[in-house]
Amino acid sequence: MKILITGFDPFGGENINPAYEAVKKLPDVIGGAEIMKVEVPTVFGLDGEVLREKVSACRPDAVICVGQAGGRNEITIEQVAINLMEARIPDNKGNQPFDQKVEEDGPTAYFTSLPIKAMVKSIKDAGIPASVSYTAGTFVCNDLMYRLMHLINTEYPAMKGGFIHVPFLPQQTLNIKGGAPSMSAEDIAAGLKAGVESLVKDLKGIRQDAVEAAGATH
Repeated sequence: MKILITGFDPFGGENINPAYEAVKKLPDVIGGAEIMKVEVPTVFGLDGEVLREKVSACRPDAVICVGQAGGRNEITIEQVAINLMEARIPDNKGNQPFDQKVEEDGPTAYFTSLPIKAMVKSIKDAGIPASVSYTAGTFVCNDLMYRLMHLINTEYPAMKGGFIHVPFLPQQTLNIKGGAPSMSAEDIAAGLKAGVESLVKDLKGIRQDAVEAAGATH
């Protein structure tokens, strides 16, 4: 069993991104599943090209994409991606789309195929704050999640996939007036590991405890 986990490179003037910093700390095997890690560019469209190439080469059973959500105080697993690119700031290639579709022939939205409520419970059981989120935004994180789900729905229907947002690292908040929520890379990695363990159980057909519908308000 193989699981591909991606994390973005730094963007928006930052020199670090908690997503890939945490992904790098994950073990190479979780729950018996081989973990493959790849850094993807914070660039509309190019993110999906890198993902497509890696999926084609590795043929994973599931893909988890991880991105930064500055201002959130917990690990949030996304329920839905929308067919919209709308950037408040330029991406790492200077692109700043407005009111554009991710995929011209794609549906309005895609729902994740990850067992997100079970994953949230697993993360919380590990002592890490987590919840379901119902908006991945309209920047490159949403772009990559939508492209992943479109790839699954059009080419790899047996593969599962979805997106996880993580908070700032503490060092990213030092110059933010009034501060901002943060989480250490070690705690983020521990939360991701717990979520992956739950996903592996799901892929193996192991029944997991139901969890209450307690989604985030993000």
